[in-house]
Amino acid sequence: MTDMPPTTPLVLKIANLTLLILFPIAWFAPLMRAGLLPLFGLEEISVISGLQSLWGSDVFLALLVTAFALFAPYLKTIGLALVHFNLLKDKTLPALGYMGKLAMADIFLIALYIVVAKGVGIGKVETAWGLYLFTACILASLLISTLTPKRTP
Repeated sequence: MTDMPPTTPLVLKIANLTLLILFPIAWFAPLMRAGLLPLFGLEEISVISGLQSLWGSDVFLALLVTAFALFAPYLKTIGLALVHFNLLKDKTLPALGYMGKLAMADIFLIALYIVVAKGVGIGKVETAWGLYLFTACILASLLISTLTPKRTP
């Protein structure tokens, strides 16, 4: 009797495919609300609106954030889906895991921005639901890649 290689559980496949829908929602969802003074209304900032602003002022930083916030997590999710459906070798799992860690760098940068902005005390910054959604997507992606079984002995 030969040992059968492990297959990816259905729940991991569904969870990973769900991320293909949730990531774009998280990109357009408000990460934070910021304003210069508490007297004025707060402007909602999303990943996409932040990128639009960056492209006009700092192209290099915009490229970095685009790579960390958009490309890294989405390409990782697509790569995991290909591994789950046996269309990509599981030897790519370490590289896919690294891409997930790059996406965590974006969340760190957002959190750092919020802490700095609150510490200055000039304006007002509030976290919004999109930050939690984006963070949950990244953490779920990391968990899915950790739980994905290797097929090779």
